[in-house]
Amino acid sequence: MNTPNQDQQFSRLDSAFAGFLTQRTSLTASQKTKLEALLSKLSYQQSQGHSCVQITEPEQQLISASGLISKNEASPLKLEHNRLYLHRYWFYENRLAEQIKALLPPLQQNNESSSLINRYFIELIDEIDWQREAAIKAMSQSFTIITGGPGTGKTTTVVKILALLQEQASMTDHPLHIALAAPTGKAAMRLQESIGFSKSALPCSEKIKQLIPESVTTLHRLLGANPPSPYFIHDAKQPLVYDLVVIDEASMIDLALMSKLVDALKPNSKLILLGDKDQLASVETGSVLADLTAALPFNTVELQKSHRFQGAIKDLAIAVNKQASDEAWALLKGTGQQISLLTDNLIDYTAEQYAPYLSKVRNNADFTEIYTAFSQFQVLCSNRRGEQGVVEINLQLEAKLQQQNKIHLSGQWYIGRPVMVTQNNPSMQLYNGDIGICLFDKEMSRLTVYFLTADGSIKKVLPSRMPEHETVFAMTIHKSQGSEFDECLCVLPLVINPILTKELIYTAITRAKTKLKIASNYTIFNQALQRRVQRTSGLFERLAGES
Repeated sequence: MNTPNQDQQFSRLDSAFAGFLTQRTSLTASQKTKLEALLSKLSYQQSQGHSCVQITEPEQQLISASGLISKNEASPLKLEHNRLYLHRYWFYENRLAEQIKALLPPLQQNNESSSLINRYFIELIDEIDWQREAAIKAMSQSFTIITGGPGTGKTTTVVKILALLQEQASMTDHPLHIALAAPTGKAAMRLQESIGFSKSALPCSEKIKQLIPESVTTLHRLLGANPPSPYFIHDAKQPLVYDLVVIDEASMIDLALMSKLVDALKPNSKLILLGDKDQLASVETGSVLADLTAALPFNTVELQKSHRFQGAIKDLAIAVNKQASDEAWALLKGTGQQISLLTDNLIDYTAEQYAPYLSKVRNNADFTEIYTAFSQFQVLCSNRRGEQGVVEINLQLEAKLQQQNKIHLSGQWYIGRPVMVTQNNPSMQLYNGDIGICLFDKEMSRLTVYFLTADGSIKKVLPSRMPEHETVFAMTIHKSQGSEFDECLCVLPLVINPILTKELIYTAITRAKTKLKIASNYTIFNQALQRRVQRTSGLFERLAGES
């Protein structure tokens, strides 16, 4: 995420990788020592989200002498200018840039476009309607990025764009085949709900409305996961059948997945990406959405007027985004009801907030009611492990709830245990980030984990068949991307660490719809806001023509 300090301890994997390659060179002992240190750094930086590292001229000469790079043949490493890559990530970055460039030439417009746009978007006299600008771009080009903070109307805008494009296509009697997707099941469910809600208000015929899909899938399902292979069924040789692909929460998509997505588009199709460029970058390699928006301003529209996200939460998000820590802290210490610092005991407060959910569980409410109740409140932690981390809070909370007789621990599984899938399992159609709740299934007379799928149906899984998972009364802020909760409690650690950045805090704040509390002290909060995610890549340079 951030450049490591001089005394950074590389992992055993970093050292083993560096040693493996170094021993296959004919360098001198002194050169091998330097090369091994450089390759350890490359491996470490890649694990931290960087697609490459920038190296000095002497280091470039060392790499060139190592025999580990080749211009025309496959080799472990790639060197471009002062950027050193692992070959795989060079390939993904280079391929993505090539495919994006192929989408950039403007499309030929017909004379009906302006009148169509005027029906959906009123032309403002004294200000710019950024939603209208997004529609104009989407109708005139094959690749469009629509970015903006919470409540700026990204989904509302894209639904109108879908109607516009379908009306345009209906003039030729060839309606568009459209796919809607998101990186996680939860994000897919949110987009599906928004699409269904927004369609009813469209100023178009029922025929056009019926041509706008409401079903939203995950990216892995869209591309056709093919386990145990890292590749997908759909690629350049077997492309997707869709004329238009819309992807929500694009900030979550890493370099490899974005490259595979764009590679799988059929010729002459359109791609629209939706997302908040100020959120956290993907967990894996790259900061693709931020790089794309920076490099391609002509293809990007930032929606700037918030229609839903108002009040103190919005003010706090803005202050955090501009790294105004004193202003943000003053907002938290104010007397408002929307945002505040946590002054109660962390575990006692959390147990109290989950009481309505557990009451639904005890009273055998319908699963959709239980799931909705659970989604009202969420603890978000910066760190998974350590004091005030996810693991510790979940364990302490379970003990408290057991003490209060709200749950009955008799092993790993118990009625009311909420879990999050942590590893994709395409064969079971369960993916990283999917949330399930363990309940007693009367039909089967045993504990069963219930999931609410993107299409609104209920999926049941026996605990013994569950893929990798963890208890999720508390989750990391990274895992919360693509979700919204009525109330959030953001818990920061007692000691500063590399994970803490202003993007992390901004992401946590923007998960809350109506109420937010933050458990932190000023020193940690201030230090976190002064740090930014800065990932090294060459994607911007490739697209902006500066490579």
